[in-house]
Amino acid sequence: SSRTARSEEDRDSLWDAWGSWSECSRTCGGGASYSLRRCLSSKTCEGRNIRYRTCSNVDCPPEAGDFRAQQCSAHNDVKYQGQFYEWLPVSNDPDNPCSLKCQAKGTTLVVELAPKVLDGTRCYTESLDMCISGLCQIVGCDRQLGSAVKEDNCGVCNGDGSTCRLVRGQYKSQLSASKPEDTVVAIPYGSRHVRLVLKGPDHLYLETKTLQGVKGENSLSSTGSFLMDNSSIDFQKFPDKEILRISGPLTADFTVKIRYAGEADSSVQFIFYQPIIHRWRETDFFPCSASCGGGYQLTSAECFDLRSNRVVADQYCHYYPENIKPKPKLQECNLDPCPASDGYKQIMPYDLYHPLPRWESTPWTACSSSCGGGIQSRSVSCVEEDIQGHISPVEEWKCMYTPKMPVVQPCNIFDCPKWLAQEWSPCTVTCGQGLRYRVVLCIDHRGMHTGGCSPKTKPHIKEECIIPTPCYKPKEKVPVEAKLPWYKQAQELEEGAVVSEEPSFIPEAWSACSVTCGVGSQVRLVKCQVLLSFSQSVADLPIDECEGPKPVSQRACYSGPCSGEATEYNPEETDLMYGSLQEFDELYDWEYEGFTQCSESCGGGVQEAVVTCLNKQTREIADEMLCVTSRRPPQLLKACNLEPCPPR
Repeated sequence: SSRTARSEEDRDSLWDAWGSWSECSRTCGGGASYSLRRCLSSKTCEGRNIRYRTCSNVDCPPEAGDFRAQQCSAHNDVKYQGQFYEWLPVSNDPDNPCSLKCQAKGTTLVVELAPKVLDGTRCYTESLDMCISGLCQIVGCDRQLGSAVKEDNCGVCNGDGSTCRLVRGQYKSQLSASKPEDTVVAIPYGSRHVRLVLKGPDHLYLETKTLQGVKGENSLSSTGSFLMDNSSIDFQKFPDKEILRISGPLTADFTVKIRYAGEADSSVQFIFYQPIIHRWRETDFFPCSASCGGGYQLTSAECFDLRSNRVVADQYCHYYPENIKPKPKLQECNLDPCPASDGYKQIMPYDLYHPLPRWESTPWTACSSSCGGGIQSRSVSCVEEDIQGHISPVEEWKCMYTPKMPVVQPCNIFDCPKWLAQEWSPCTVTCGQGLRYRVVLCIDHRGMHTGGCSPKTKPHIKEECIIPTPCYKPKEKVPVEAKLPWYKQAQELEEGAVVSEEPSFIPEAWSACSVTCGVGSQVRLVKCQVLLSFSQSVADLPIDECEGPKPVSQRACYSGPCSGEATEYNPEETDLMYGSLQEFDELYDWEYEGFTQCSESCGGGVQEAVVTCLNKQTREIADEMLCVTSRRPPQLLKACNLEPCPPR
C-alpha cells in the first residue's frame, strides 16, 4: 500500500498545480467552466490536463429563450447554399445530441451547422445533462457533474415524492349546441408533468389566473410550443386528437376547458402531479404548566399554507391523505423548587407516570326536533388527572395536541311521519246518495305504520258519493222486487268497520230489540282496536286512543204495533223514536200507492195519488207516524173519464 501511495504521488508530482477556473460558458441556466494544468515531465503525464465544473446554476428569465435556439438563430445572417434561412433548433437527437442541428423554417431542410454546441447546452430538453466539448455529460439535480441524484416527481432534488400527489382522471364530454363548452380539469399552481390527451372532434383551450389575480386565455389553435404566464406549453393538434404537455412547475392556476365542435362525444384523459400546498408545521413549546416545582410543556402542530405563508384551518391539511399530523412533544420545565416548599420535588417522566390532559364531554342534549332534522349540543372541556386520580379543569391549550371534540351535531335527520291516504272504496249504494270510505295511515320514513302525525292535517276518511241512477220509479213500471233496500245497505256499510293498523272504533252487532212490539231499544259494544301488522292479531286499546266521534252504543227500535192497541204516541215516545236517533227514516218512507176513484164518471174528472207510509223491508203499509221524519211527496192529480157524457 505504501508503494501504491508513493506511485500516485509520483504521478501527481509530474503535473503542475491546477490553474484558476475559466469564465462560465453561460450567465444562467447552467453552464460549464474549466481549469487547466501543465505537465512538468518531459515524458507523457498520466491523467487529464483539463477539468470541468458547472456554474451559473440559476434559472434564466423566460424572455431569454432556449440556448440551443439562440445558437441556431446566430446563422440566420449567413447564407447556406446561396440562400438565407431562419433556423430553428432540432432537439433530442438520439444519435448525436451535442451537435448543432437546425431546421430551415417552413421547410423540411435539416442541417448540421456546427459539429458541437457550446458548452452548457442541454443534451435533451427534459434533462439537466449538458454538452461539454461535444460530449454529453451526466448532471444530477444537485447541478454537479457526474452526480446521479435526481428530482422526484414533485421537483424536489433527491426527494421521496411526499410533497405532491398524483392526479389521474378521465373526462367524457356531453357537449351540444346548447352547451358549447365545459371545464375538463383545474390544475393548481406549482403542478408538474401535466399531460392531457383529447380524442374526438372537440377542441381544448386554456384559461389561467396568476396568484395576483391576472387572467389569461389561449385558444390552442395550432401545433407548437409557446409560453403562457411563464409556463412552457407544448401542444400537438391532429385530425382526431389533441395532446397537451406542460413540464411545469406551473406559474399560475390553469383551467383546461373543452369547446364543442361536432356531434360525436369526446373524451379527455389527464395526469399531473399536484403539489401539497398545505402542510403541518410544528409549533414552539407552549408555556410551562408550572412556574416552579416542576411542570411540563407541549408542542402542537398547525396547518401552514406554503403559497400565502400563513396559518390556515386544520381541515386544509386533513384534505391530503399523505399529510400526517406530527405528534406533540413533551418536556419538563421549571424544575427549580418553589421558595415556599420544603425541598426539591423529583419530577417523573410525565408520559409514564402521569396521564396527559384530555378532552372530556358532557352527554348530548336531547335533539331539538323529533324528526326532520334538529341539533343537539354538549360542552367539551380540557381536564387533567393528578397522581391521586383527582380530575380538574385546565387551560384548553394543554389538550390541543389532539383535535377538540365537536360541541354540536345534527340529529333526527330523517323525515317526519306523514299521512298516507289509500284509494276510495266503492260507493255504499247502487243508486242515489251514499258514502265511500278510505284508509288513512300515519307512515314514518321507513314506510312503517306509526304514530306522531298531526290530527289537524289528517285527510278525511269518509265522504258522500252520488250514483246518478234514480232509486224510485213508478210502481207500474218497476216491479217491487227490483227496489233494493239501499238505505239499509248504506246504514250497514257505514256502521260496519274493519280493523286496520290505525287505531279505530269497531262496533259489534246490535242486540235484538228489547220488546216484541211497540218501541224498544237495542245496544251494542263499541271497542277501540288496532291490527298488529307483525303478528296479524287484533289488540284492544283504551277508548281515548281512537280519534274521531265514537259510534252510538244504543238506539231505539220498533217492532210493530201491539195487537189490540191503538197506534197512539205521546210526545216523549215520539221524541225517543224520531227526535234523538232519527233512524226510522232509513226504515220507513212515503210511497205512491195508486190513485183514488175519478171524481166524475164522464165529461172529465180528476184522480188524486194515494200516499202511504211503507215499511221498505217488508213492503207492508205502516202507520203514518213512522214516516214523520221523511219529507211527504207532493200531491199528484191526473185527469180521468174525459169522454163526453151522453145527452140526457
